[in-house]
Amino acid sequence: MVARRTREPLRTCVGCRRVRAKSELVRIVRGAGGRARVDREGMASGRGAYVCPEQPCLDRARGRLAGALRASNVDFTELEDELLVV
Repeated sequence: MVARRTREPLRTCVGCRRVRAKSELVRIVRGAGGRARVDREGMASGRGAYVCPEQPCLDRARGRLAGALRASNVDFTELEDELLVV
């Protein structure tokens, strides 16, 4: 019997636009209240976007994150503090 190799899903970083393994990125989700928050498990319901947990990607993602989450405004200072803590 031959063992099947499972592939890890790929996602694109909103900041740098690189395609990486889902486990290397952090998901940001817009919940029911419209507030963006970090989803470390990747299982929360709501509109989500993926970002590399690196400062240059976070800086580039500032302008694109509101569009990706379809949110009018995103409090990025709160998200940034939580994203950089790995």
